[in-house]
Amino acid sequence: MSCFRLRPKRTNSEEQVWQETLKKVAQDNGKRLGLEGDAALHFLLTGGDLIKIRSRSWQKSRFFKLMEDCRTMWYPSKKVFKKDKTFLIDDIESVRKGRRSDGLKKYTDPSEEEKCFSIIFKERKKNLDFMAASQEEAHQWVTSLEKLINNMLNLNKKQKSEHWIINCMRKADKNKDNKMTLKELKHFLREVNIEVDDTYAEEIFKKCDTSNSGTLEDLEIKEFYDLLTHREEIDVIYKSYAKTEGEMSTRDLLNFLLNEQREQATVESALRLIEKYEVDEAAKQKHHMTKDGFLMYLHHEDGSIFNPAHSAVYQDMCQPLNHYFISSSHNTYLMEDQLKGPSSTEAYIKALMKSCRCVELDCWDGPNGEPLIYHGYTLTSKILFKDVITTIKDFAFKTSEYPVILSLENHCTVEQQKLMAHYLSSILGSALVTTPLGNSMPTSFPSPEELKGKFLIKGKRLNKLDAVFSNNNTVEEDTVSEEDEAADCKEDGQKAKTKKSKIKLAKQLSDIVIYCKSVHFSGFEHARDNQAFYEMSSFKESKAFNLADTSATAFIHHNMDKLSRIYPAGSRTDSSNYNPVPMWNVGCQIVALNFQTPSKEMQLNQGRFLPNGFCGYILKPEFQRSLSSQFNPNSLTKGPWLQQKTLHVMVISAQQLPKLNKDKQKSIVDPLVRVEICGVPADNAKRETHYIQNNGFNPMWNEKFEFPIHVPELALLRFVLEDYDSTSQNDHIGQYCLPLTSVQNGYRHVPLLTKRGDIIPSAGLFVHIMLLDQK
Repeated sequence: MSCFRLRPKRTNSEEQVWQETLKKVAQDNGKRLGLEGDAALHFLLTGGDLIKIRSRSWQKSRFFKLMEDCRTMWYPSKKVFKKDKTFLIDDIESVRKGRRSDGLKKYTDPSEEEKCFSIIFKERKKNLDFMAASQEEAHQWVTSLEKLINNMLNLNKKQKSEHWIINCMRKADKNKDNKMTLKELKHFLREVNIEVDDTYAEEIFKKCDTSNSGTLEDLEIKEFYDLLTHREEIDVIYKSYAKTEGEMSTRDLLNFLLNEQREQATVESALRLIEKYEVDEAAKQKHHMTKDGFLMYLHHEDGSIFNPAHSAVYQDMCQPLNHYFISSSHNTYLMEDQLKGPSSTEAYIKALMKSCRCVELDCWDGPNGEPLIYHGYTLTSKILFKDVITTIKDFAFKTSEYPVILSLENHCTVEQQKLMAHYLSSILGSALVTTPLGNSMPTSFPSPEELKGKFLIKGKRLNKLDAVFSNNNTVEEDTVSEEDEAADCKEDGQKAKTKKSKIKLAKQLSDIVIYCKSVHFSGFEHARDNQAFYEMSSFKESKAFNLADTSATAFIHHNMDKLSRIYPAGSRTDSSNYNPVPMWNVGCQIVALNFQTPSKEMQLNQGRFLPNGFCGYILKPEFQRSLSSQFNPNSLTKGPWLQQKTLHVMVISAQQLPKLNKDKQKSIVDPLVRVEICGVPADNAKRETHYIQNNGFNPMWNEKFEFPIHVPELALLRFVLEDYDSTSQNDHIGQYCLPLTSVQNGYRHVPLLTKRGDIIPSAGLFVHIMLLDQK
């Protein structure tokens, strides 16, 4: 993709023309991004020197610049015979100012803080750490990159599609003459993931080459683009409702919204959509919607499968904390597996930025009296406890203002525990909850609303919480039983004979455990009769699944006034995950998953927490909160949970699916779509389309599926696109998951995400959805 490959030396006049061409390309792309003449874009296109930092000894100056496509950063490789390096702006997760990465903390001096910044990538790509020549220059790089990233994010789907297609065209234009030969046309079609036979390619070419010049240029390229991006399925839908001078009047659009989209629409709401999405001013004046305006509407949030009313916090946030599902991470410090993978503060940042609201800290004695965090009895690397707490404080409330629970697995001696308590109190300050809210002993949890911006500590406590309100709070230290998960870990790591060992607990650490006191689970009856609301248990997945199978209703009632945390089995050394859905079905709140592992389970977790402003808290259904409820997900009886419906799904088409094997020019995907329902056992189902050969650009299926639904409030709808392979396992193309209660009926576009949950900018799925009451 680099424009800097070796070419025969140009003459001065050729070079001048070449530079003018590049300038024009950059201007066109800047315009598409809404950054025409922008100083930030000019700064990035001009580029500059940065010190790239890999270690104490490897700190080298490199020239970085934005390429003319306005979506690729370029820098030269100093290695002989190595291609120059590039990365896509789309692949950047964030730009972080200061010494915020593990590398910059290790390899740079604190005095250089203001000159440093990092580029953090999506997926598992290594971060890039930089030092600029000055504080001002670092600030300019960070703000310019952030501006470009935000503008690319804010492009609508149609603009992203155009940006992507036009840049594929430029890539196919091998001699950069802004004309397209038949050979270049074939190369372009492979770039956009569509296989066409030579006859069809020639047919398109001849149809567009109205000048008979043997190349496509200017308006002919536009004609080719329009022909390529023509959406036949949209034409059919539009024509069936455009009854006024070949366009949709306000009344026509209202009929579409009422009949197809099943929305509670009015003339006023139809007018608002025309005002919002119509691109033709003459049509807008007549209160009409053209086909282009209609396509614009379908590509925006109003035409998305996800209900835009659920994209902000819309649920009641004033219920007790245990009435919510809470997005939770297991062994948060790990970037990879559980045996030898690196531990990093970066892992906490990634989890918190995904609105994770419960993170885990495995604490062990370190040298020089400094407590460390790592996975005990393994070769995982180690990080300082105080660095983790500082990182958590800095990033906890960037994406959600609701409370964060710090789940401590404490293996430290009393002296280092005292230091842990000191760090928690001094670094988190007034945000740390150190006494119960109110002036008297509470009888239930405070709400997420009351705990906004606060940290709760989950761990062992020496005495009951009511000791805070009496004089019975003087014990300095004592022994307590080890955390259940810590005991499991020790059993796996040391083959210990006795499962329950004791540890000494410092008063200072005990005293800051308020609403999440860890206790051993001894049965639901024992918990009901002996445990206070703030005393919570952690369950290994095998035990939790067994209880969910054999005592589902009792488990649900247990979770009505207490918190439960579920964690993966110690045998999952590869950081794989268990299915969280059965745990949510029985009302478990803290269903801890390995956030670092891209998996179906993490995709379900992302789907579960997608609504309600992606704030990390989802209010449980009323039948999981009401004491009179006899709900059992395994044997459904009549009750408010039983709302029998039929989900009709028509998978119509997909657009611009990514090439999976970019190294093979002729590699084209053969896509199929799987539709899955994940919920109570009676609702679990999956159906699959046929595969379409050699078309990742605009495959069309038009296949209909029906799913009977019994408990819609617990059901998740998941779409998976795969590249069919007859000889081996299908390759993953993209996926999307959301709660059934957040699905919009009608013709809807479905965004597609990578395995790790990042958006695939130009790709999408087009479906028709209808959730109807069973007759």
